[in-house]
Amino acid sequence: MKKKTVTGRALKKKVRQLLFEDDFEKQIEEIKGVSARRVVNPLFSFLCSNDALLKARAVTAMGIVVSRLADHEMESARIVMRRLMWSLNDESGGIGWGAPEAMGEIMSRHNKLADEYHKILISYSRPGSNFIENESLQEGVLWGIARLAQARPDLVKVASI
Repeated sequence: MKKKTVTGRALKKKVRQLLFEDDFEKQIEEIKGVSARRVVNPLFSFLCSNDALLKARAVTAMGIVVSRLADHEMESARIVMRRLMWSLNDESGGIGWGAPEAMGEIMSRHNKLADEYHKILISYSRPGSNFIENESLQEGVLWGIARLAQARPDLVKVASI
């Protein structure tokens, strides 16, 4: 039997539903069953949600999905990281809600991505560097740095100097 291809809109609806389920760990397994390249886009859209649970679970899922993607397609994972960084850039026209949290979560789960991008995340907290002035986004930056510090404290030590 031919496998039915799920449209982008249907996939987004399904991922949203999975992120709200009670047994989140079980739902993550189902999300992992979807192509990482396909599921990243719906997860991006949920990073800027006003619903705290949806946003937090999207951040967690993004970390898991992009980390797995990096294991098989490092350049695709780097593209996701650059998309997150671009969303924080004034020139992007966006605001970047959830982007620093997602960056921290991804890096907490993948050492090579952490080695490559930790200084950029830290730079968002430093005046005179890439400092993000929006206080709500700055909270996200600090959360992302703290999440990275849980997994790789050696990379965050430089931030306290």
